Formats: sequence, C-alpha cells, structure tokens
Amino acid sequence: MSVSQLSASAQNYLKAIWALQEWSDEPTTPSRIAARAGVKLSTVSDAVRKLTDQGLLEHAPYGAITLTAQGRTHALAMVRRHRLIETFLVQVLGYTWDQVHDEAETLEHAVSDFMVERLDAHLGHPTRDPHGDPIPTADGTIDMPDAVMLSGVEPGAQVQVERISDADPALLQFFAEHEVRVGSVLDVRPGAPYSDSMEVGLPDGEASVPLGRSATDAVWVTPVG
Repeated sequence: MSVSQLSASAQNYLKAIWALQEWSDEPTTPSRIAARAGVKLSTVSDAVRKLTDQGLLEHAPYGAITLTAQGRTHALAMVRRHRLIETFLVQVLGYTWDQVHDEAETLEHAVSDFMVERLDAHLGHPTRDPHGDPIPTADGTIDMPDAVMLSGVEPGAQVQVERISDADPALLQFFAEHEVRVGSVLDVRPGAPYSDSMEVGLPDGEASVPLGRSATDAVWVTPVG
C-alpha cells in the first residue's frame, strides 16, 4: 500500500513520530506528540489507537510509542516527500531555508509518488535537505550523520555544522545573517561565565556570535580534523 492511500492526518502522525525519535533517544509519548503537533492529548490518544489498530504503531499501556515495520516505511515515505519538496523550493524556486517548512507541510499531501520520484531525479538525488536532515531513498534507506548537539561540545573544538533544526524560522534567519549554515566550520569558544552559553566564530573571521542554549540545542555538528 502506498502512503498516498493514508489520510493526511495519519501521514502527519507517522511523520511526527519519526521526527521525534530521529535525533533523540527520549521515548516517544502521546504528550510529546501532542506538543509537536499542537493538538490536544486526547486527540493524539485517539489517533494512536487507530494507527495501532491499523498495524502502523505499537503502544503498550503507559509505554513508549514505536513504529511497526509498515509504519516506519510510510513514515519515511512522508519524510522523503517533505525533504525533497523543501530542497526543490530552495534550489529551484529560490525560497530561503526559513520559508520552506510550512509550504512543504501542505504540498507533501498533494504530490503523487510519481512526482516525488521526478523531483528526486530533477534534483540529482540529493541526500540532505536545506537544513541538513537526511533524505531517505526510495527504498527507505536513510544515512544519519554521526553528529552531536553543539551544546555538548567543549570550547576549543573546531566543528562542522551538519544539521540545524527547522523548528524556529526566526532562529534560521538569525543563523543565516551570521553566515552559520549547513557545512559551515565553526570555532567553539567559551561564553560568559554562568550564562549557559557559548560563542562560535568562523575560522576566517575575528568576530564571534554568542549563542544561548536554545540555539546550541538546535545545531548538530561533527568534529573537524
């Protein structure tokens, strides 16, 4: 069965559940899904029950929610659609990376499987979207970078940006203004004492940018050298 045969609501929930566990080891719970989707907990509970009955989720009482093999296949198909559409909007239509998420949220339910594959071919089979998130292949293979959250990096390190969360468009605009993008190499410097912050700078520049925890939690990096 194609993911196109699922309702838009089911598609959204499966994609949201995948997204919650993609970069986090924290158990996926109805409350976390509700917070991400912006809906009531009771609404999520009803949806989880229906998707479990359809064989797409597993949910023991008071336990974590996990995708079944079929649920994972459909979730990755939706993730693939979303990230290919985002990439198309940036590379072909000239959107900025802070503008594409909501557009892709709408378009991903309207495109056909055929169009998704045409987008992939037209773009040259990209492996990462504009925010650095990996794009699953047509067979559901996904290559996750071995990246860590910038918040956990010690001062003095040099790192390369692998992924920046698209959850906050204003934060994406802030990073773009300071030339911090996927692929940027950063020198990590200590922040002000007791501020729970750090400073980062591009290796070829003297200026550094102070970043609070909400910003450093949104950036994933790999060591350079």
